[in-house]
Amino acid sequence: MDLSTKYLGLSLRTPLVPAASPMSEEIDTIKEMEDSGASAVVLYSLFEEQLRQDSRELARNLEQGTESFAEALTYFPEPDDFRLGPEEYLAHIAKAKAAVKIPIIASLNGSSVGGWTAYAKAIQQAGADALELNIYYIPTDMNLTSEAIEQTYLEILRAVKSTVTIPVAVKLSPFFTNFANMAKRLDQAGANGLVLFNRFYQPDIDLESLEVRPNILLSTPMAMRVPLRWIALLNGKLKASLAATSGIHRASDVLKMLMAGADVTMLCSTLIRHGARQIAVIERDLVAWMEEHEYTSVTQLKGSLSQRNCAEPSAFERAQYMKAISQFPTAQS
Repeated sequence: MDLSTKYLGLSLRTPLVPAASPMSEEIDTIKEMEDSGASAVVLYSLFEEQLRQDSRELARNLEQGTESFAEALTYFPEPDDFRLGPEEYLAHIAKAKAAVKIPIIASLNGSSVGGWTAYAKAIQQAGADALELNIYYIPTDMNLTSEAIEQTYLEILRAVKSTVTIPVAVKLSPFFTNFANMAKRLDQAGANGLVLFNRFYQPDIDLESLEVRPNILLSTPMAMRVPLRWIALLNGKLKASLAATSGIHRASDVLKMLMAGADVTMLCSTLIRHGARQIAVIERDLVAWMEEHEYTSVTQLKGSLSQRNCAEPSAFERAQYMKAISQFPTAQS
C-alpha cells in the first residue's frame, strides 16, 4: 500500500502528521511519534508575546546601570539573569532534528506585523524543515475594516517569507467574509500551504470565583466538517498544499479529508487522549479500509470527492443546506 504524499514540497511516508501541541515539548515523545508512524511533526508554538517579552527583557538588562558608569554600556547580563525561552526553542529544534529522521516543522503564533517575524530566520538556521505560521487574530476594534484585517495576514506572511527560504504554511480560521478569496490571496502572496483550521479557544465564566477563565476543550469528530467543506472547495484551485486539522480522530476521518483533497491530516486531540501510539492504530485502520475497497495509494484517494470531482458539486454549497433542512426530522407529538 502506497501511503506517500507531498506537503510543502516535502515527501512524506504517510499523510499522518501530529499537529502543534504540548506533546512535542519532549524529545522522547517526538521519537515515540516517529516510531508510531508519524511522517512529520509540527512543534508546539512559540508565541509573539514570548518574543516581545524576551526583547524587552534583553533591552532592560543591556541598559541596567548605564546611568552610573559610561563603561557600563558594555555590560551584559549573566545567562541566569534573563529568560531564554526563544533560544530554548531553537535548541529544541536542533535536538529534534538530531533525534529523528522525519521532517520537523516549527510553529510561530502571532497576530500583528512586527519585528517578531524576523525570528523565522533563526528557526530556519536551527534546522527546521518548514515553518507553520499560526495567525491567531481576534479583531475587536469596531472601526477596523475587513480589508485591513486581511491585509494584516498578508503582511505577516510576506514579512516571514522575506526572511526564509524554507516552506511556510499559514494556519488560520475560517472567519473571513470570503474565505475562498482570502485563500487565493495567501496563495498568491507565497504561502506554500494552508492549514485549515485554527481552533479559537473560548473563555468561560466561573460562577463561584466570578472570574473569566480559559476553557480548553479537546475536539470531537464533528469539528472536521468545516475544514472538510473548504478543502473540498479549494482542491485543485491553489498551488499551496492543503492540511486538514480539527476533529481528526479516526482513520475514517483521515479518509474523508483525503477524499476532499487534503495533502496531509493533522492529529492533536486524539493523541492527547490516547497517546502517540494512536498514530499506528489510525494507519492500520487506514490501510485496512483501502485494501477492502481496492485502493492502492493515497494519491488515488486524494481529491476524489472534492467539489470538482463530486457527482453533485452543489453538495458543498447552499443547495445542500436547503436539502438538509428539508430532510430534518420533526418532533412527533
